[in-house]
Amino acid sequence: MKKDAKPPPPGLILLRKPLGLTSFDSLKAVKRGLGSGKAGHTGTLDKFAEGLLLVLTGKALKLSQWFTHCDKQYEGTIRFGIETDTLDPEGEEIAQAPAPSREAVEGALELFRGKIEQAPPAYSAIHVAGERASVLARRGEAPEMKKRPVEIYRLELRSWDPPFAGISVHCSGGTYIRSLARDIALAAGSRAHLTGLLRTQVARFRLEDAVSPGAGEWAPTLRPIDRAVFSALGLPCLEVDPEGARKIVSGKPLREVLSVPELNRLSADYPGTCAAAVFSRDSLLAVIERTGETAPWKYGYVYARD
Repeated sequence: MKKDAKPPPPGLILLRKPLGLTSFDSLKAVKRGLGSGKAGHTGTLDKFAEGLLLVLTGKALKLSQWFTHCDKQYEGTIRFGIETDTLDPEGEEIAQAPAPSREAVEGALELFRGKIEQAPPAYSAIHVAGERASVLARRGEAPEMKKRPVEIYRLELRSWDPPFAGISVHCSGGTYIRSLARDIALAAGSRAHLTGLLRTQVARFRLEDAVSPGAGEWAPTLRPIDRAVFSALGLPCLEVDPEGARKIVSGKPLREVLSVPELNRLSADYPGTCAAAVFSRDSLLAVIERTGETAPWKYGYVYARD
């Protein structure tokens, strides 16, 4: 790829990651089509997995944090009876146990619906003592994978063909489906690993609207960063007049752009939300955020200044 002469326009691409490629390698066709390396995905899929990747381009890459932690939906295939060190088909076998009954599996699923504590896989990008856990694991060390809170909104048994089971999952960001497969098996008195994984949705973005990486002169279609994008992320959009837009661009404090009553109304109308997009007509100006329901609103990123 030639050195960037000009960054690509900011935008969003819904990309279908193929089976057998890393998320990084899946971006090569996008970057080639854009003629630029300024593109990045907002949530990794393992090599053995496929499905939806949200790809941001140009200065929209600076919005990544509001895409990364979205809820996600998956269809996965669990292979009971064998656990691997990576919890996927690429790892080495580390344990065996008899496959459980369907009744035992359905009983175990009930234990993982709602808010749970989950230990990420040792082979993951989680940092432990300043290094990726996967790097420590490949050196033969045993990284301590502390449990983290995640939420499983929906967990259903999709198919049953022992020793294989198909599951469908709707979960919070940060959930590892490989870990979920391991924990379901242990709760059912067995061992297991994930043999297949398809990501079907991120927030309200759907796999059926995604494009597959092309070859040759393929040029991906960019979606503009507009109100529809933030609506799909579940974030509210605010409108300011041209004078408010001028104040944002010139660096005025947020309280000079949006009054306390306006911000209080935002909090009341969208309870639980910690971010919102600010537009003037069709132009994104900024993303504002707060750290908690009682914290004050502040600028998260002023998009219009770049």
